[in-house]
Amino acid sequence: MLPYPALPDLTDGEQISRARIAFESLRNRRSCRAFSNQAVPREVIEYAIRAAGTAPNGANHQPWHFAAVSSPDKKRAIREAAEAEERAFYAGKAGGEWLDALEPLGTDANKPFLETAPWLIVVFAQRKGGIAEDGITQNYYVNESVGIACGMLISTLHEAGLATLTHTPSPMGFLRRICERPEHEKPLMIVVAGHPAEGATVPEHAMQKKPLEQIASWL
Repeated sequence: MLPYPALPDLTDGEQISRARIAFESLRNRRSCRAFSNQAVPREVIEYAIRAAGTAPNGANHQPWHFAAVSSPDKKRAIREAAEAEERAFYAGKAGGEWLDALEPLGTDANKPFLETAPWLIVVFAQRKGGIAEDGITQNYYVNESVGIACGMLISTLHEAGLATLTHTPSPMGFLRRICERPEHEKPLMIVVAGHPAEGATVPEHAMQKKPLEQIASWL
């Protein structure tokens, strides 16, 4: 066993201030659906993935893989395959209730951002592999672990001044083929990262956030 890492010795006021600053930054994060093609240094993406890799996870098996895609050919292939699935989705596969829920966001089957944005980070959940990634060892709490890692990835990208979007076409098996990943890895989402296009907008519906009194209880 190793000693627990030293944390800063903060007063109550300093703790509150730091928590407030983090909240004030993250409360301005919004999903972006219109990206520019402005370049983003690879090192920014590397640090964001490193941050995601520090997430708590089941048995320290770290059951994730992040495929950072910048190749125009790969991005085009992802867009074409994703839009094919999205056309079926919006044609009725999703069901009326789901489509009604999406209507205020103004989304449709066209996903140009998958080509325009400089980076697509395709997140894979590793059902097997362990810390050695042997493809055999059982992993635990995979969805929970990868979900936390994705939150840390998005938060780091936001702190770096980038816009993001989580995109989840269904089914997503084509991502495994395009990113050349093994069968025991399950594509979970695409995190689109870059700068917002000039004139990019956010739907008013997306600005509605539940208040603290509704999302928390104090027992």
